[in-house]
Amino acid sequence: MNLPSVPGLCEDPGEAIALHLVAERDYAGWIAGQSPQTQRWLQCSAFRPESGRWVLLPGSDGRPAAVLAGTGKGATDPQALLWLAAALADRLPPGRHVLAQEFGDARDRLFATGWAMGGYRFSRYRNTKDVPRLAQLKLPSTVRLTDVAPASAACTLARDLINTPPNDMGPAELEDAARELASRHGGVVEVVSGTRLAAEFPLVAAVGQGSPRAPRLIELRFARPHAARIALVGKGVCFDTGGLDIKPAAGMLLMKKDMGGAACVLALTEQLRLLDLPVDLRVLIPAVENSVDGNAFRPGDVWRSRKGLSVEITNTDAEGRLVLADALHAASEEQPDLLIDFATLTGAARVALGPELPPVYGGDAAMVAELVQAAMAEADPLWPMPLWDGYEDELSSRMADLNNSPAGGMAGSVTAALFLRRFVSQPQNWLHLDVYGWNGKDRPGRPAGGEAHGVRAVCAWLRRRYGS
Repeated sequence: MNLPSVPGLCEDPGEAIALHLVAERDYAGWIAGQSPQTQRWLQCSAFRPESGRWVLLPGSDGRPAAVLAGTGKGATDPQALLWLAAALADRLPPGRHVLAQEFGDARDRLFATGWAMGGYRFSRYRNTKDVPRLAQLKLPSTVRLTDVAPASAACTLARDLINTPPNDMGPAELEDAARELASRHGGVVEVVSGTRLAAEFPLVAAVGQGSPRAPRLIELRFARPHAARIALVGKGVCFDTGGLDIKPAAGMLLMKKDMGGAACVLALTEQLRLLDLPVDLRVLIPAVENSVDGNAFRPGDVWRSRKGLSVEITNTDAEGRLVLADALHAASEEQPDLLIDFATLTGAARVALGPELPPVYGGDAAMVAELVQAAMAEADPLWPMPLWDGYEDELSSRMADLNNSPAGGMAGSVTAALFLRRFVSQPQNWLHLDVYGWNGKDRPGRPAGGEAHGVRAVCAWLRRRYGS
């Protein structure tokens, strides 16, 4: 396996500064075992072992002899540990560090993963030549680079794709990114566009017909005979004006991230291929720009989908579910063992659960519960939401088989998931993640900008399910 480099991590056994992690409940006992000089230094520094606080402990020669970092109430919560590591990687001065006491379990890998995420920078559009000198972490003895590099590479790929401004990330550029990924990992690419797209994926074509940047359906295959067949679908709306139901300026500002589902699917594919998970993988990305011109699709239009169901367009700003509908049906035609879609689909999901806790839907409650459990252990949380059949009538239409945007706006994430379910032939094998794909504020390891929500979670769950 040709692993990418991981910022901030090293396997070099050379000299390193000891990094002590101490919880509030253990601090008194820890400090009692230190030298009088260290005790005085900590007293004068007014150090408290709150989570994220740290202090350098000087040696007799004036150089740092160790680092003491607080973990607050403890280091048992995967989420807190991951972002503590990211904070230390981001804030400690340059130098090589090593855990003074390893955890001896999965937390060692999570700590290393968080450290790597703390080194992420997106500087493609900056003229500055300065490259930050990152603090280095010597990998714990129980962790190999192969345990961390795939997750780090996946996170970087998703963030880079989402952060790229829309003038440089349209459907053609998203296709280029998919082709590069396929080339790295021996995949086969097929792209459907033009008149063939209109015939085979009519909803994708309809959403994209108002933009001069031509829509397309991007398909990647990584064949593995006799292995479990996994299909991934990612919403690739490279920019969303809202169409003729145009968004206000504030609502349009972050719409470069509306291809975040596609970015997460490509990132998950990258991670799975780097891990060489023994699955037969198919990836479908409907790539469009929802724009406005005289040819844009309209409120009141009725379009027939790939499945044959007719859809009344009640809101052109509910376009993501339209492009996903055709792609999900195409994926279902081969009856995969598992079908997973990622989409920056609804603001309602953010209202319900906020920006950091994506909802997950699925036709098998036990399977959803397994994924949620794996997500929490991986510090990449997901939350189960119901496919509530009582809201099915909200999708009814007097003109067509269903409408794309129920009136009233209540339970918007649920009704969007119910819409998608209409195009999945085996809902018991389907999972839908309504992700945000964005960090709204700067924090260590989570800089403002694109985010790979759910990618590590789904990968960890797939490894449990299909790993050797």
